[in-house]
Amino acid sequence: MDESVDNLTPPGPPPGPPPTSPSRFGGLKRRTALTMTAVGLVAGSVAGSFIVSHAATSAATASPSASSSSGTTSTGTFHSNENASHEAGESAQREAQENAGQVPTVP
Repeated sequence: MDESVDNLTPPGPPPGPPPTSPSRFGGLKRRTALTMTAVGLVAGSVAGSFIVSHAATSAATASPSASSSSGTTSTGTFHSNENASHEAGESAQREAQENAGQVPTVP
């Protein structure tokens, strides 16, 4: 009978949790890491599209300002140079274009 009394003792405490391996996400849960990655990708794509769209816009507006700084403008009316020293070196075709109010295309 002594053997049956020994079997009635309560079992020991349950085993503890298994040992944890080093975290792959720097201590973050998998769901948090995936959410942060998705937010980073969306933010990067928004910033990239913003930069590309403004680069394309500034390139389109930079061209007219570059041509206007060279001295020729495409807007307004053409005024020929009627200086005597300038007129002496002009061809008849160029003078005819200037008199017609056209921008000269011949030398």
